[in-house]
Formats: sequence, C-alpha cells, structure tokens
Amino acid sequence: MNLADTEIVLGILNKSGYSPTQAIDEADVVLLNTCSVREHAEEKIHQRLNVIRKQMAEKPELVVGVLGCMAERLRSSLMQRHNVDIVVGPDEYRKLPDLVDGAFTGSQGIGVRLSRTETYDDVTPFRSEGISAWISVMRGCDKFCTFCIVPFTRGRERSRTLTSVVAEVEQLVKQGFREITLLGQNVNSYIDSGHDFADLLSAVADVDPGLRVRFTTSHPQDLSDKLIDSIAAHDNLCNYIHLPVQSGSTRVLEAMNRTYTREHYLALVSKIRSRIPGVALSTDIISGFPTESEGEHKETLSLMEEVRYDGAYMFKYSPREGTPAYRLGDDIPEEVKARRLSEIISLQQKISGEVNESLVGNTMNVMVDGPSKKSELQMSGRTDTNKTVVFQAGQYKPGDLVLVKVERATSATLFGQVVGSLS
Repeated sequence: MNLADTEIVLGILNKSGYSPTQAIDEADVVLLNTCSVREHAEEKIHQRLNVIRKQMAEKPELVVGVLGCMAERLRSSLMQRHNVDIVVGPDEYRKLPDLVDGAFTGSQGIGVRLSRTETYDDVTPFRSEGISAWISVMRGCDKFCTFCIVPFTRGRERSRTLTSVVAEVEQLVKQGFREITLLGQNVNSYIDSGHDFADLLSAVADVDPGLRVRFTTSHPQDLSDKLIDSIAAHDNLCNYIHLPVQSGSTRVLEAMNRTYTREHYLALVSKIRSRIPGVALSTDIISGFPTESEGEHKETLSLMEEVRYDGAYMFKYSPREGTPAYRLGDDIPEEVKARRLSEIISLQQKISGEVNESLVGNTMNVMVDGPSKKSELQMSGRTDTNKTVVFQAGQYKPGDLVLVKVERATSATLFGQVVGSLS
C-alpha cells in the first residue's frame, strides 16, 4: 500500500514539475512515506529523520516532509521533534504541491484531514519501468480490530469505481506490465454500484488473459463463495490468497474483534482448497496479544500445523496508542513474546520447507523477474502461487514465462532448470 501511495504522490508532484532523484544530496525535497502498524516501523522513521537532519543543516533550503499513517497519527508533534516542514496524511496528498511551494518560502504546512470520499482515482501514478504494478482499489477500513491503528490513520472504507480500475489496468497492459496486484486494507469489502470484489477481479482478469492478477489483503469474514469461484474460473487470477488469521484461539480472536472463530477460519480454508486446486495460502500472525495464555499460543501452533501455510508474516504484538487493545495493557513479558514468536517462526519455516520439498520434480510456470540477487549466472522469477524460483541464466527478459523443473528446495526458494518457454 505504501508503494502504491508513493506512486500517487510522485504522480501529483510530477504533474507540478517535480522529478524524482535517487541521490539525497541532489534533492530539493525529501518526503518519507510512513507506516504506523507497528512501533518498529515508526522507530525506523525517527532514526531516518535524525540522519536527514545532517542534510538539513548543510542545506537549509531543503524541504523535508513526513507523509502517510505516521503523519496522521503524530501530526504536529513531528514538526516539534524533528523540525520537518510538511506533515501530510494519506487523504491530503493533493495539497502537496502547494505545501511544498509554501515550505520553500519558510512556511510549515500540515494536512491531516481524513476523507470519506478520496480515492485518487483520477490521479495517474508515476511508475518506473517494470513488469509489476500495484493498484489501490479501495482505501480505509471499517473492521476496527482492537490492535490496529489503520482505521484511525487511513479512515473509513471507500472504493474506486470499477471502470476507473479497469481503465488503469488497460493502460498498464499497453505499457508492457505483465502482472498487477489489487490493493486494499480489506479488498473483500470493495463495492461500487452493486459490483463487489469478485466482479472487479473478473473484469480485470478479462482485460488480458496473459496478465497475471494478484490481490491483497483479504479478511476471512468477507471472503465469499463468489470470490473463490471467480479465482477458480480465471486462469490468470493467481492461485494465491493472503488470509490473515492473527491467532488460532477463538477467545483471542474475539478480544481482537476479528469477527470470526477458529472453526469458521478452518472451514473457509477447507472450502478454498476444495475449489482451487493447488492454491497457496499465506497469513499474518500476532504473538503475545494482551491476555494470551500459553494454551492459546499452542492453539495458534496447532492451527498452523492444520492449515500448513506456504508462508507467513509473524510479529510480536506492538501496542498502538489510541487502539482499544492499548487499554488492555501490554501484559505479556517481552521474553515470553520473543520465545512464542520464535516457536511460531521455527514451525512455519519447517512447514514451508516441507511444502516446497513436495514440489521437487514438478514443472512450474514461472514469470521472470530478472537476475538472481546472489549470482549473475542465475535468474529468478515467481510462480502464480508466489513462490520464488531460481534457475540458470539465459536469453530471458523480465516478464517472460518459462517452464522450470524443480530440482531442490529450501523453505524460501525453489531451484530448477528451464525445460521450456511460454513466451
């Protein structure tokens, strides 16, 4: 979501005559787009701003701003702590050109008003060349999970029109993009004039059969049979679903206000697997939520064993001031959180390794990303189930489709030999 928002910001500024630079010492304007989901993310921004202060001292005319969720949450305190010029929340990016102009004349500017209508659907994102693009199809969230700051920093749910999303996809296909990811805090809540997310997915898939289509993130309560059937019916809708569970304990899920039970979640997983053969599932898990008992932690481990996720994003609980869970207190000792998280990570690595090992001998359809990070003699790409595959280098370019026979596997990567090409 932050990558997509950054492209929107660049689109707005580019229209006003600004162009990006990769060198901070060449910049006239430095903007940090931020996240507030966890405390660690905010700590990194504070550290980065401390480093940028050196540039501010050497170049007094430099304009520095903080954008996004952290700007929305901390507001004017960022100006006081770091002496930044601009603080702009996720719904006020259209004000940036005027606020930047004002900052050049010495005025500090702040824009943190949340909107019930802003979707930026008429803004053309500024994208660099590549094969993959992100499209934000809705903004905000109405779920109000007790641990989550997002509804307070990104506002309430609102969706772009189906026609505007399809038009953007058509333009991306013309520009040579081979894969797009539809984004939203909860894409399953998408609605436009009676069209739901399944309708949007199908419309996007129909733009070009050769275009790979992904989406994130799904809330388990809202993932419908219609959506499952839509994925099964379109070959270019990737067989990969990110389905955050957060906890394997029904009591903890209720304390989190996740609005589903362990049993509902497992039944949904069973339904997905029965209707979408070969589907890959990933998830989010929070360790050490307030009041979580040792037994409830073990319920999370047992759910992981039962579902057998292909991958997971796993975190210690991070208190966020202003959320309902913050009032519960952070009552799980840090060493207990760390130990539970370590057990979750170890189990997931074991499961991911076993799942990937079961693919050895299979031939996979892989979209080439480019050279491998570890060797110029190898290239890497991804399957439609979002698995990274490394293979021998050849006359392939990003976006090409190749058939790779898997010869070995780790918990994170498949390795194989190209046995054919589909491009």
